[in-house]
Amino acid sequence: MEKNYRKTLLACYLGFITQAIAANFAPLLFLKLHTDYAIPLGQIALIPTAFFLTQLLVDVLCAKFVDSIGYRRSIVMSEVTSCLGLAGLAFIPDLFGDPFIGILICVVIYAIGSGLIEVLVSPIVEACPFDHKDAVMSLLHSFYCWGCVGVILLSTAFFAVFGIDNWKWLACIWALVPLYNIYNFATCPIERLTEEGKGMTIRGLFKLRIFWIAIVLMVCAGASELAMAQWASAFTEAALGFSKTVGDLIGPCLFAVTMGICRVIYGKFGPKMDLTKFMIGSGVLCLCCYLLACLSSSPVLGLIGCVCCGFSVGIMWPGTISITSPRIPTGGTALFALLAMAGDLGGAFGPSLVGTVTQQAGDNLQTGMLAGSIFPLVLIIALVLLNRKAKENK
Repeated sequence: MEKNYRKTLLACYLGFITQAIAANFAPLLFLKLHTDYAIPLGQIALIPTAFFLTQLLVDVLCAKFVDSIGYRRSIVMSEVTSCLGLAGLAFIPDLFGDPFIGILICVVIYAIGSGLIEVLVSPIVEACPFDHKDAVMSLLHSFYCWGCVGVILLSTAFFAVFGIDNWKWLACIWALVPLYNIYNFATCPIERLTEEGKGMTIRGLFKLRIFWIAIVLMVCAGASELAMAQWASAFTEAALGFSKTVGDLIGPCLFAVTMGICRVIYGKFGPKMDLTKFMIGSGVLCLCCYLLACLSSSPVLGLIGCVCCGFSVGIMWPGTISITSPRIPTGGTALFALLAMAGDLGGAFGPSLVGTVTQQAGDNLQTGMLAGSIFPLVLIIALVLLNRKAKENK
């Protein structure tokens, strides 16, 4: 019987939507958790820290153990833990004398699922016999963007209609997405990237120059994306003078929309494009967007810089995967796990650098954003070197 890889693709689409739910739902509740459970804002700030640290740990463990556990078991487990963690937010905090402990437990549980999704979905699609895999990969990653937009807009609509006091019901509703996707991943065809025992070891990857270039690209991709995305709301409000509503909705939402549009465009027209040149152009645009947001005296132009930055970073993460995978065909799961880890490191370091420089500059967020422009600049240099090396090899 012919295998239905479209079912695999659908499961992977929903996998990235699940990851978007895990990453974006709890931040919408920060002030509500603060008031309902009397949790200090300093502790609330630890929630995203716990989420991303757990993802990083999962990235590292996946590089070592996923091949022996198997793709199907691991990806099904990602949906199970995502479902349990999201649904658990509705009742587990109430089981503890300190509700913050229960919240952290739920965050860690669904962060495990998010980390597994991040590592496994890309190699699962890469192993499917699709034509023009770089375009398929770009379209796949766009579903994380649409998931982010959907979580923000639909959650906002739910709170407007039913009231934010009913957030626990919404947590259970969002948990239905990974619950349904358990069946998809349990029944869809899943292939391996390499034959069992034939994938490269972590030590073997460390010996390849192309691997380290890819790591630099992923760090810069994650940092370029999240340095702007994480600060977009505060930047549009504090530095550009817009209201908090505009800052919350226009900043992060339009950033995610333009990022998704970029990935859809490459997914549609990618076979006619040179991926490396497209990424270099995106890097140049990203640098221009950072400089426009930082140096412009016009709030409107600054906002345009923030929003267009989403488009410029859209191809960076999936593009790096698509560039690297065919150049290291036996990289296996270890390659994808380490690339994901590098992207997460960049995603953690980028916003941190912007925040640190902002504080040292007397809370001048534009100065902090100017420091963040170093990431697209390094990415451009790395891509130019990679392109030159590819021409020499030809």
